[in-house]
This record gives sequence, structure tokens and C-alpha cells, in this order.
Amino acid sequence: MSTQLTTFTRAGLEFDVVDSGPPDGPVIVALHGFPQTATSLRPLTAVLNARGYRTVAPNQRGYSPCARPSGRMAYRVPELVDDVVALIEDIDRGPVHLVGHDWGAMVAWSLAAARPELVRTLVTVSVPHPGALVRSMVSSDQLLRSYYMALFQLPVLPERVLRARPALLDGLLAKSGMSAEAIARVHSEIVDSGALTSALNWYRALALTTRRAVTRPVTVPVTHVWSTGDTALSRRGAELTGEFVTGDYRLAVLDGSHWLPEERPDELAALIADRIESLRG
Repeated sequence: MSTQLTTFTRAGLEFDVVDSGPPDGPVIVALHGFPQTATSLRPLTAVLNARGYRTVAPNQRGYSPCARPSGRMAYRVPELVDDVVALIEDIDRGPVHLVGHDWGAMVAWSLAAARPELVRTLVTVSVPHPGALVRSMVSSDQLLRSYYMALFQLPVLPERVLRARPALLDGLLAKSGMSAEAIARVHSEIVDSGALTSALNWYRALALTTRRAVTRPVTVPVTHVWSTGDTALSRRGAELTGEFVTGDYRLAVLDGSHWLPEERPDELAALIADRIESLRG
């Protein structure tokens, strides 16, 4: 029987892991986004566990208390990818089914492109392929939707403002559709825990991303999920994503806000299971 994980280590950093479901079930590695931890995925993983899947959800770099290196260089996408590679190697069950929401989707896209031998299927939620995201910025209103990414490039100031004016953070998250319960967890798990600067460093490291990393195609089977009420991501990026996938590709559109893993866990779990089951077709 497989041993369930509580932590894994890489390069002297220790990452917390939520490993649930049947220990010998098919493995799904689930990656959270900003500004959340693996707890945001619990509604989704609970449904997947009930379907017989084992879900392994790490608190990623900057979010785990013992994995918060300083400086934006430590948060480049290759570092984020290599963290998940180390987790997959620790699971030691061969290639996994990979699911990512928001920034977790960006890591998942990058991992599947760079290390396809580790990924059986990929389901990305909200954030499209990075190449599609870049192209959508010049062919839709995506650049305006991404204004906050430019603000987050500023050193120190964004976190100081968000800490000093919690009502501002609450208002922005509520406007995006996040529930009051989830907003409270952002304060306890991100702001109050000291993870905010590390989380913002993911954005500050974006300028260090290479063109190859942005445009590299994904060869594994992919389902990309976009939601009609997503204030951060335009439909255009979702529509363009298929141009960056050479494997079997599906676009699924759900009604809801940006926060689908909590808001639509049953529908999302069904899409994930359908993508996994497609391998038997």
C-alpha cells in the first residue's frame, strides 16, 4: 500500500502536503493558486476522493512556512516546476494526473510542457496556456484585466497597502466572486501567516520568464476550464489555448466566478474524471 505524504523536501525547503483519498487510487496532483493554499481545493478533492482518486495537494513555494526563500529569483517558474517534480518523484507512482487552478494552472502548464513523461493528463482551471494568455493581451481586454499584475511588480508597497487596508483586499476579492469564508482564509493563511510577500514574488518573477517557456506546446491530453464570470481572465485566452496543445484538447465552459474549485466542485470533478477516463477510450 502506498504511503500518504504530509511533507516533501527540495533544495533545503520543506513543503506541506494534503494527501487524501484511497492510498492506491489513481493519483491526482492538485495545485492551488493565488492568494490561497491547498485548503482552497478541499471541496474539489473531497469529491474526487469519493470517486476513488487519491489527491495530493501541496502548499507551494512561498505558502508553506518552511519553504519561503527571499527574493524574486527564488520564484521563477522553473523553480516552481521543479518543486512539483520533486513531489511527483516522492509519490513514486509513475506519471500523475495534474490539475491546477490560477497560478497552479500556470505551473501545471509549464510542467506538462517541460516534463511530459511525468503527466498522464492535464486539467487547467482559469489560467490558459501562457502563450495564449500573452496573445490574448493584444487581441482582447485581457491587458486591462491584468492591471494588478503590473501593480504587484512594485517592491514592498503592495503588501504594505494590503496589510494596512484589509477592507481594500476584501473588496477586491469579493468583487471577483470569492466567498466571505474564503476571504477570511486569505487573511488567516496568507496575510496573517506572513506568506503575502512570498506569494507576490511569484508575480515579480514573471519578468524573468523566457520566451521558450511561454510558447512551448503541451503534448499530453488537456482539458482547459474557463468560467463565464471570471473577472481576471478573458474568454479569448481560453479560445486560443488549443493552438498550444498538440495532444487531445477540450475546452469546457462553466458558469461561475474565478474560484471554481470551491464554487463548482462537483462539475469540475466530473470534468477531471472525464479527462482521466478518456485514456481508456
